[in-house]
Amino acid sequence: MPGFADLKYRAVTALQRHVVNPVQRHMPLQTLLETTGRVSGLPRRTPLGGRRIGDSFWLVSEHGERSQYIRNIRADPRVRVRIRGRWHTGTAHPLPDDDPRARLRTLPRLNSSAVRALGTGLLTVRVDLDD
Repeated sequence: MPGFADLKYRAVTALQRHVVNPVQRHMPLQTLLETTGRVSGLPRRTPLGGRRIGDSFWLVSEHGERSQYIRNIRADPRVRVRIRGRWHTGTAHPLPDDDPRARLRTLPRLNSSAVRALGTGLLTVRVDLDD
């Protein structure tokens, strides 16, 4: 029998995949992370929150290693991030030793609250931007 965390993960990812993400992908100022699908090789765009600090973009994955975009990053760390409507290329680095709850306190509040509430396994990611 699945535990609470597994049921929460399934419910949240189904809602995101079929309702939230399709809408947010089309919002012009929504931050997007574009990875390369590890099986398909196609671009995969995920709406998310985070913050650019200097030459890096920081985010916290709410489902950690279970997130499809984290699995894609593990296969190919080259990504693109759309910040305020402009695309930036970079290299993503999952940081399992970083404290994701402390990191969320440095990121935008609304998204951080959602990540804390809906998350089942937090993981910090730093994207080193090329430009």
